[in-house]
Amino acid sequence: MTDKAAALLALHAGPGFVLPNAWDGGSARILEGLGFPAIATTSAGIAWSLGVPDGGAVDGTTMLEHVARIVSAVDVPVSADLESGYGDTPDDVARTVARAVEAGVVGGNLEDVRGGVLFGVDEAVDRVAAARAAAPAGTFVLNARTDTYFVGASGDPFDETVERATRYVEAGADCVFVPGVVEAETIRRLADAIPGPLNIVAGLASAIDAPTLFSLGVRRVSLGGSLARAALSTLERAGRELLDTGTLAFLDGVVSYADLQRRLGS
Repeated sequence: MTDKAAALLALHAGPGFVLPNAWDGGSARILEGLGFPAIATTSAGIAWSLGVPDGGAVDGTTMLEHVARIVSAVDVPVSADLESGYGDTPDDVARTVARAVEAGVVGGNLEDVRGGVLFGVDEAVDRVAAARAAAPAGTFVLNARTDTYFVGASGDPFDETVERATRYVEAGADCVFVPGVVEAETIRRLADAIPGPLNIVAGLASAIDAPTLFSLGVRRVSLGGSLARAALSTLERAGRELLDTGTLAFLDGVVSYADLQRRLGS
């Protein structure tokens, strides 16, 4: 696990990398087979696969059970979406991170928002510090997420983002995740101002592609639930065709049964 954590952390020191988000063992195996050097989970995708909406409908125990299945399906490092830590206190966050480590996870996101409301910065820092204490540096890549742009800051979003990011890095975060930023120049300024690698999600609020994000100084590009949305959209279109016409055009170009069996074989 230490080797996998080191490999994941090393990616943050390069020119930039895409970290795709899987929602089950099959999607993780497909992404690994394509050559991605690491995989993240998506809490949204896992929730949707269980037939419920994203945003707290899945408890921490259930989420970690699904994360563990993803870890066991692949050999590459896995970073887990741990949402806000599944608990009210920093001790709860620490327990969640410890359970993730036991499941074989070597990195994780920790949000500073719950129920659409940002934690106070001091409380958020305490939660990051608790996560770091539960998984020491070098054994776990801690990605501190701030939702100052996604749900709204109390003041200037840029200044608050930089303040929170700086304090999270000081508390032990290896990377800072800022979803919801849509303007290229703002992303460039954040990359310059934040004292650590910057993670931006592509395909959510912003349509900026990965090569452009790398040119702006972003080091880690994730997809959130975008790949799961793409897969479920394909399913919906196929179902609509079957319901409306009974035709099978949706099968044009899909992977064969035999080929998929080979790809997912041991």
